[in-house]
Amino acid sequence: MIIDAHAHISNSTYGNVDLYLDQLDESGVNQGIVVPGGTLDVRKMTEYIMGRSEPENPVPDNAYVRQACNTHNQLLGFMCIDPHEHNAAEKLQEGFNNGFRGLKLTPMTHQFSFASEAVAELASLCGNHDYPVYSHVVYNPGASTSRFIALARRYPQTNFILGHMGFGPADVEGLDAACELDNFFLETSTGSFLHLKEAVSKAGPSKVIYGSEFPLSHPKVELEKILYLNLKDNALEKILGENIKMLLQLEVS
Repeated sequence: MIIDAHAHISNSTYGNVDLYLDQLDESGVNQGIVVPGGTLDVRKMTEYIMGRSEPENPVPDNAYVRQACNTHNQLLGFMCIDPHEHNAAEKLQEGFNNGFRGLKLTPMTHQFSFASEAVAELASLCGNHDYPVYSHVVYNPGASTSRFIALARRYPQTNFILGHMGFGPADVEGLDAACELDNFFLETSTGSFLHLKEAVSKAGPSKVIYGSEFPLSHPKVELEKILYLNLKDNALEKILGENIKMLLQLEVS
């Protein structure tokens, strides 16, 4: 079974759930882990990275994700929470009660620090439920790779997934953490092929998780990158599904 462990869906022309399901089908991918998209327009991503544009819709549409997961049994959702929000931990708990299976953080949109007590409370809650924390990192001291790693060290009972294999084309700091920490994993979407190859070689296939970053990328495009590694034995199965199933407490075949 192949699972896309990271996709954004939104009520938009370019990122809606029907389009995503069509892409999963044409890619031969069986399941998808979805998070709220649409807080910013990924068609102009560089504008946000360079600071020339601000996110237009900072409130994540968790309701859209929940409805999609309730309607389509091949989808599972991670809840996106703004740590600055009042009662953020209570809202995450409510999300878990309603079927969400992990936490998605978005420092580019919500501009927080991984060192904040609000984030710490969310990470601790995820550990209590044995659900993972997923986040990308940015070129900012408060939301850098090193800060995300420090959070993982602080909460060893919580699993952490570093989106896009970290910052830039070859985040060595993130790879080193995946090698060292039992609770730290690398998600592959938009990551470079050479860095992906290094990650599998050094951290091992048990620490690498396939994701697509829909709608910015396509599930088939990101899948081909992994297939070109020509992995032996069950290494491919781990990356393409078994690792994320383990983190989400799903039955592993």
